[in-house]
Amino acid sequence: MKVLTNGHFISCEDTNHCFSVMVIDKDKILFTGDRIPESYADCPSIDMHGFTIVPAFSDTHMHFESYALFKTTVDVRNAKDFEDMGQMLRDWTDTHPKAAFLPAYGCSAHTVSEKRLPEMADLDAMTDIPLLIVKYDGHAAVANSALIDLFPDAVLSDPGFDAETGWLYQNAFYKGVNFITGKVSPITLLEGMHQAAQDLAQMGIGYIHTVEGVGYQNDIDIDTINIIRRGLPQKFTVFFQTMDVDKVVKRKMGHIGGCFSLALDGCFGSEDAALSNGYANNPENKGFLAYTQEEVNSFCIRANRAGLQITMHAIGDAAVSQALNAYEAAYKDFPHEDARHILIHGDLMNDAAIHKAKELGITIAVQPAFLDWPQEPADYLESILGSQANDILPLRDMVDGGLLITSGSDAPCTLPNPIEGIHICCNHPNPQQALTPLEALKTYTLWPARSAFDDDLYGSLTPGKKANFLVLDKDILSIPKDEIITTKIKGVFLNGRRFRPSEKFSLPELARKIFINRKEA
Repeated sequence: MKVLTNGHFISCEDTNHCFSVMVIDKDKILFTGDRIPESYADCPSIDMHGFTIVPAFSDTHMHFESYALFKTTVDVRNAKDFEDMGQMLRDWTDTHPKAAFLPAYGCSAHTVSEKRLPEMADLDAMTDIPLLIVKYDGHAAVANSALIDLFPDAVLSDPGFDAETGWLYQNAFYKGVNFITGKVSPITLLEGMHQAAQDLAQMGIGYIHTVEGVGYQNDIDIDTINIIRRGLPQKFTVFFQTMDVDKVVKRKMGHIGGCFSLALDGCFGSEDAALSNGYANNPENKGFLAYTQEEVNSFCIRANRAGLQITMHAIGDAAVSQALNAYEAAYKDFPHEDARHILIHGDLMNDAAIHKAKELGITIAVQPAFLDWPQEPADYLESILGSQANDILPLRDMVDGGLLITSGSDAPCTLPNPIEGIHICCNHPNPQQALTPLEALKTYTLWPARSAFDDDLYGSLTPGKKANFLVLDKDILSIPKDEIITTKIKGVFLNGRRFRPSEKFSLPELARKIFINRKEA
């Protein structure tokens, strides 16, 4: 039992209050207040030196295994030009001489001097190892000739594959990524997941919603995350990216959906997010919807009847409308008082969509980093969306409309950084849509836990909850909002203990458990 004194604790409860003393016992909070109760007077005391303490942060939409995988390869987001990109790839292959193929991440037309995306011929000049570079937004990729020669017919014959440029879009992209990830060594993936979890913890992230399922044989990636998460420092909630409800029920999982097979539309970066009125630079282009309304309704009805919590990707207003219509159909078929279904992104939500989402009790899992994204700058968004660019992520309208809003990164699309996310929420490019610092903080603490039925244990500094908290060098509720980004994390405490990076990780034992689990299934 420990008594933390002389701290500036921010509870993040529904009715937020601040206090100076917190008592913890093992992994639980026992007491919060301003005076040490007599019953704890003899307990060891820790002086917090006036630092600010908040609940540990959350990330409520990431592709954890993909994020982990790409951390083991090459991130080309910071390449200045194609030559620089090629050197990054060659540096990696020099240190991995036995690599049979090379996945990379992050190319953007907006950050290289060529001001265009690389194509197959450009990649062929960089390396003769089979290479796939996933675009920064995670919705398209480009392959070199060596990899294209290995692609199955399912990829090559898909309309989304451009044989001249080597680019894969829409369904061709998903098929290509499934093909590549299926060739990744499970040991490589395990090592990447261990390191990724360590890095996320150091960013203050102790609670994660991850969407998984990208084409590994027999869905071994799902079984992997379900096993390995028990040994990672964070609390994970796993959403299975499939429309096959029986698969999820068989594994006794409670959450379904995400992107890939649950992406209702594309994205702004590929100009295929589904819009009602078309793109400003090409009004005839309205993006695409991956499914008919009837198909999405049918999926939601089946999943809702099975008692699963659903989440679906929808960026454009037409996709948002499709998702809300499907949730409405599911509730009409089988009413739930508190299903807490989720809509991921919700980049373009008008007043009618916000009102409907509120009526249905839909949580919106947003990504604040999209509002300040070097790989997808504001002038580009304005060029394709016109005045609608000013309407991206109307956070103020969402919160005022009564929606439960949670924040995340969509990693690996953007790199997880909750402090930066809170800063962006409070300094929205459209000042009318900015949140208060407390609201922004809650999108990373209380509201994420509530969105997945975990607010009995996580999300606030409340007696009875987990002792997961952060020590900050600044009070983000009182400093000027343009200085929030300068806040530093002085300490991370998960399950009542200070987190420190660890090398302890038994790959053979984890691999054995996964193998046995697959055989028993």
